[in-house]
Amino acid sequence: MAEEKLPYEKAREELTEVVRRLEAGGLTLEQSLELWERGEKLAALCEEWLQGARVKLAAAMAEREEPSPGAKAPF
Repeated sequence: MAEEKLPYEKAREELTEVVRRLEAGGLTLEQSLELWERGEKLAALCEEWLQGARVKLAAAMAEREEPSPGAKAPF
């Protein structure tokens, strides 16, 4: 599955597994590098998902704080 199509939860789970395998050791240098590169891609994907969520949250909060059209000012 391509990284771009992974939902956040799947990318995070796979990243957790990559970290676990790297920390466990016992891998060849080549295997470690492959896992590291995969982890970097997954971390970037997770960050994109989180940044998108931050933008949506900020927009929703800004919309909530704006007075509705036709609403009277309190003073």
